[in-house]
Amino acid sequence: MDNEANQLSRTGTSWTPAATYAMAAICLLVGVLVGYLARGSAPTASGHPVAASESAAPAKASAMPAAMPQDTAPHPAPTLDDMKRMADKKAEPLLAKLKTDPNNADTLNQLGILYRATHQFKEAEGYYEKALQVDPKNVNVRTDLASCLYYTGDIDGAVAQLQKSLTYDPKHAGTLMNLGIIEWKGKNDVNAAVAAWEKLLKLNPDFPQKEMVRHMIAEAKGQVNTAQTSNRSDKN
Repeated sequence: MDNEANQLSRTGTSWTPAATYAMAAICLLVGVLVGYLARGSAPTASGHPVAASESAAPAKASAMPAAMPQDTAPHPAPTLDDMKRMADKKAEPLLAKLKTDPNNADTLNQLGILYRATHQFKEAEGYYEKALQVDPKNVNVRTDLASCLYYTGDIDGAVAQLQKSLTYDPKHAGTLMNLGIIEWKGKNDVNAAVAAWEKLLKLNPDFPQKEMVRHMIAEAKGQVNTAQTSNRSDKN
C-alpha cells in the first residue's frame, strides 16, 4: 500500500504502532481481495513488484538491538469509516495544494489513488474524473477510474472508460487486463473477456503476468465448456 497508515489520528486519538500496523495489514488484505484489477496509475519502473533487498539485513547478528516487546493483544479490524478518516487526514496537504492550483492533474490523481487505496471508491471517482478533464488522454488514470466504477457497481461505465482508454493506447496492458476481467466477472461475456486477454498477450509478449492471463483464459473457457456439458446432460 501507499503509506496511508503512517502517523494518522482517529477521532482525536493517536494510533498506536500495533493499531497502525493492523490498519496497514487490513488495507493490504482488502486490496488483495478487491484489487484483482490491474493498477493503472502507479506502476513500478520495471512493472514488477518491488521486493525488499536481502542485502539490507545487518551484517553482524551482534549488532542487532534487543528484541522489543510485542503487542499480541487482538485489535479490531478497521471499518470503512476508519479508513475514510485515515484517507481524509492524509488528503489534507493535497487539498491545500488544490486551493492554489485546482486544475493540477497530478494532485487530483494522487487524491484518487489515496481514496481508491482506502476503498473510498466514490470519492476516488470524483478526483479521477477531474484529473481526466485536465488530461483526458491519461490512460493510467482512466484505467483506475474504471476500476472504481466497477467496484461501485457501474459495470457499463467501467467498460466504457476502458474502451475509451484503448482509443488513446490500443495496447495498454492494464486496460486490456481489466477489460477482460470486467467482461468475464461483471458481464459474464467469456468471448469478450478472452478476446481482450488474447489481444493483451499478442500486443505485450513480455507482459510480466502473462502466465496468470493464460490461466484466466483457460479458466474462463473451462467454465463455458462445463456449462455446455451440463446443458447437454440436462436435455438428456
